[in-house]
Amino acid sequence: MLAAEIVRLSLHHIDIKIISGERMHVLQWRRNLLWDEVLLDGKRQASSHGLWGREKVYGLVFGRDEEGRGGTQVMFLIDPATDHNWTNGDQRVKGVRLESRDGPLCAFGTLDPRTLEKPATFTDWMKKNMGMEWGDDRRPN
Repeated sequence: MLAAEIVRLSLHHIDIKIISGERMHVLQWRRNLLWDEVLLDGKRQASSHGLWGREKVYGLVFGRDEEGRGGTQVMFLIDPATDHNWTNGDQRVKGVRLESRDGPLCAFGTLDPRTLEKPATFTDWMKKNMGMEWGDDRRPN
């Protein structure tokens, strides 16, 4: 069983902590000027070169035996477009998703399955589309 959590998310760095049984792994994505790379526990697993059209989907296997059999397959997806947060000046990638056969382990932004859900109320629509939140949901007595 795998569990994952996004630890760092910026425009050029993504770090994800992955728990697999008794072991912890660190999955990293790095964007450089002319290439992107994916590292697992500090070792390069994949890279993509070029100015445009770099790879956005990567496949990894956790727990393979020495002959390459078995293990848990995961898919790592990145939406590298820039997301600006004007309130505090942060810039980061628009979306990240790490998914196993059973569904998403962790997701953020445009690649989060919850972004496809239709808002139930007008307030939910305002929160989703405009980032607006006000007051408590509780009403005074």
